[in-house]
Amino acid sequence: MSRQRGRTARRSTLDGVLDVFTLCILIATLFGFLGRLHWFLDLFSHFRVQYVQLSLAPLFIALWRRRYKWAVALVLIVCVNYAFVLPLYLGKPAPATEKPIRAMLMNINAGNGNTRQVIGSIEKFEPDLLLLEEVTPTWARELEVLDSTYPYRVAEPQEGCFGIMLLSKHPLEHVTIVNIGLAGVPSITADIHLPGGVLSFIGTHPLPPIGAAHAGHRNHHLAELPRIVKPQRHPVLLVGDLNTTPFSHGFRRLLHEAHLANSMKGYGYQPSWPSFNRFLRIPLDHVLHSPEIIIHTRMVDGDVGSDHLPVIVDFSVR
Repeated sequence: MSRQRGRTARRSTLDGVLDVFTLCILIATLFGFLGRLHWFLDLFSHFRVQYVQLSLAPLFIALWRRRYKWAVALVLIVCVNYAFVLPLYLGKPAPATEKPIRAMLMNINAGNGNTRQVIGSIEKFEPDLLLLEEVTPTWARELEVLDSTYPYRVAEPQEGCFGIMLLSKHPLEHVTIVNIGLAGVPSITADIHLPGGVLSFIGTHPLPPIGAAHAGHRNHHLAELPRIVKPQRHPVLLVGDLNTTPFSHGFRRLLHEAHLANSMKGYGYQPSWPSFNRFLRIPLDHVLHSPEIIIHTRMVDGDVGSDHLPVIVDFSVR
């Protein structure tokens, strides 16, 4: 009899944990839809993949325990969250018929002292265009070894996390350092003369949403980017650690208002931050592009000593 009571108590405890866990995932999923209302709620929008992963084990337990109402709820949670992820796997463009242009984005981390790994990744992929973020004056000196490979350079190094640098194998024109929004962090705009035509390049890095003030600056920065994109005379490549994911309201509004596409589409979910935790990793580093630009490959490289992973895209312009 005591054994039976013990088993009943354990099952009751398991059911209670299942109830609480399922309710938490459900609330987090719902909060993710309310990001336009408050910066804190917007944080829940970034972890759609994690919600799917966290729902699978409770789903099997609910089926085993014949808790069918919770099982249905968990199936709905999985479907709702995966609906945001599935489009990233659809619509892969055709392979390039000629040698494409390669662009690389690397948030090198202001406090990262591993120059060898950073330079090694750059030499491994040999990008034509290279945007580096969190470039300090020390990093700018360390990166001078790339001058012979990249004869065209524009840089705005800063102490802290918002220095920025563009290196190019192709000539630059109409180069401007601009402050987008009110945070005073620099962005780069430039026309790049590629073998197949001219490209309008925008490199940018909004503040991270760590608190209401920073989140407000980030949101204002994202909202201002379409005003930078629209006047450009050539196809646009917008590159940067945007400190948001494709699942947030601000990101979707940016794509819509600037008439840009996400380079991740067709290549699947490619998270880039934090590099040290696979489960929590989310895609903060982005390459967005005009419809005239075709992305032929998109990939994320391994650890370079930063908390971000590098993003590499091969593209051509119609």
